Amino acid sequence: MKNQLTKLNIFSVTGVQMRTFHITWLMFFVCFFGWFGLAPLMPTIRAELHLTKGQVGNIIIASVTATIIARLLIGKLCDTWGPRKTAIRLLLIGCLPVFFVGLAHSYTTFLLFRLAIGVIGASFVITQFHTSMMFGPKIKGTANAVTGGWGNLGGGVTNMVMPLIFAAIVGFGYTSAEAWRYAMIVPGVMMLIIAYLYYKYTKDTPNGNYDEIGYTKGHSSKRDWSVLADWRIWALTMAYAMCFGMEITFDNVASLHFVDTFHLSQSQAGFWAGVFGFMNLFARALGGIVSDKVGGKFGMRGKGLLLAGVLLLEGCGLVLFAQSGTLLVAIVSMLSFALFLKMSNGATYGIVPFVNTKNVGLVSGIVGAGGNLGGMLFGFLFKSQSITYVQAFTYIGYTVIAIALIVLITRFQKQPVLNEAGESREILVGEVA
Repeated sequence: MKNQLTKLNIFSVTGVQMRTFHITWLMFFVCFFGWFGLAPLMPTIRAELHLTKGQVGNIIIASVTATIIARLLIGKLCDTWGPRKTAIRLLLIGCLPVFFVGLAHSYTTFLLFRLAIGVIGASFVITQFHTSMMFGPKIKGTANAVTGGWGNLGGGVTNMVMPLIFAAIVGFGYTSAEAWRYAMIVPGVMMLIIAYLYYKYTKDTPNGNYDEIGYTKGHSSKRDWSVLADWRIWALTMAYAMCFGMEITFDNVASLHFVDTFHLSQSQAGFWAGVFGFMNLFARALGGIVSDKVGGKFGMRGKGLLLAGVLLLEGCGLVLFAQSGTLLVAIVSMLSFALFLKMSNGATYGIVPFVNTKNVGLVSGIVGAGGNLGGMLFGFLFKSQSITYVQAFTYIGYTVIAIALIVLITRFQKQPVLNEAGESREILVGEVA
C-alpha cells in the first residue's frame, strides 16, 4: 500500500499515519480501562453482593467470553467497513454497559453487565489492524507491539487509578456500595471522547477512507474463512491464548490474590496489580522490536523461534510466581514472568500481519480471540472450589511451556511452490517441522 510509514517516531503527530497511531492505541487504552475497571474493585463488590468463589469465577469468565465472539466479528468488520467506522461504533455501543453496570444489585445482573462490557475488548483487533494499514512491512511488528502495549497499559492504570477514584468518591460522603458504581462513569465518558477523536482525526488507510478510495471493492473477494486451514494461524492462536490470555486473567485476579494471600488492602493490591500492567509501557514493544530485528536477519523462522523462547520463559516464571511464599518473592517473580509474557504478546503480532496479507483483519481477529479463549479457560481454574489460586497459576505455567514447544516446531515462513500454470507462488498453509 502506498504512503505507509517506514519509520516510527513516537513523538510525532504529523500526518494521518501518526495521528492514527496515537489515537488507536489511546482507544484501546480507554477500552481496557472500561473493560477491567471493575477488577480492582472486586474486593468491595464481592462483599456487597455476597459473591462466592464460584460466582467470582463466573464473572471472570464472563468478562472475557463475549470478547471471543466480538474479536472474530470485529476482524471481519475491519476488512469490510474499515477500522475507523468499526472503532466509532464499538465505542458508542460499548460505553452503554460501562455506564449502566452501576444499576446491578444482584449477582445475575452484575454477571450480565460484565458479559456485555467484555465486547469492548475487541478494540484490540481494530488497533492492530489499523496500525498494520499505516506502517510498512519492516516496521509493522514494532508499530503493532507499541500500540498494543500502550493500549494494554490501560490494565495497569485502571488497577492503580480506579481504587483512588473509588476512595475519592467515598471521601465525598458516599458509601462503598455507591462509590464503585459512580466510579465506572469515568471510563464511560472517556470512551465517548475517544469516539469523537477517532471520527475527527483518523482515516482507514494512509490514502483515505475505504469509501473514498474504493478499497473494499478490490479486496472483498479475498476475505473468507479458508484461512482456518492454515496451521500457522492455529499455532499463533494458541500462543496468544498463553500470553494475552494469562495477562487478562492476571488483571482480573491479581487484586483478589494479593488481598487473600498476602492480606493487602484493596489500594495496595491494586498498586501491585497495576505494576504488572505498567510493564506494557515497554515490554510488549520490546517483543515487537526484537521480532522485527530477528525477522530482518533470520526471516519468519527467526520470528517463530523468538516467540517460542519468550513463551518458555513466561511459563517458567509463572511456576515460580505460584510457589512464592512471601510478598517480595511474589513481586520479583511477577515482574519476571510479566516481562516475557508481554514480549510474547508483541512477538505474536510481529508474525500475524505476514501469515496472510489478504486477510489481515480476519487473522488478527482469530488470533486475538484466541487470547480471550485462553483467558476464559483459565477462568475455570480460578472458579474451581477444589483448586487454589496457587495451584491454578502452576497449572497455567506448565501449559504455557507445552504450547511453547508447539510453537517451536511450527515453521511460519511461506514457501514457494508451482501452481497449475507452472508459475511460482507462495503457499499460505503452515508447515510443521
